[in-house]
Amino acid sequence: MAFWTKIIAIATIILLQCNIMQYIILQYNFYKMMSKENITFRIDSDHKAALDMIAAGINRDRSYVLNQAVAAYLEMYQWQIEEIQKGITEADAGDFASDQEVKATFARLTNAD
Repeated sequence: MAFWTKIIAIATIILLQCNIMQYIILQYNFYKMMSKENITFRIDSDHKAALDMIAAGINRDRSYVLNQAVAAYLEMYQWQIEEIQKGITEADAGDFASDQEVKATFARLTNAD
């Protein structure tokens, strides 16, 4: 290997290591800023074993997998909570559909071809 090729290879490795270290530092700072609390709940042994297998498969701990699962669940159902709250606000304000609006919507939905 030529001298300059070695220098370029070494410089590339150093840059990659710097990028990796920068990523690790950013990730550490992100997780450090997050407020964390402990929570305890009961889980089936089979589910716990499955979580542990997933965690091992992605080289993470069980807490990471559980946090990802909870985040996905909350994201998936957050719209439902928001819609329920909107409905309650509308109901409290007396904003209801008229009998005619309900009948027209029902007819449109049941007679759809």
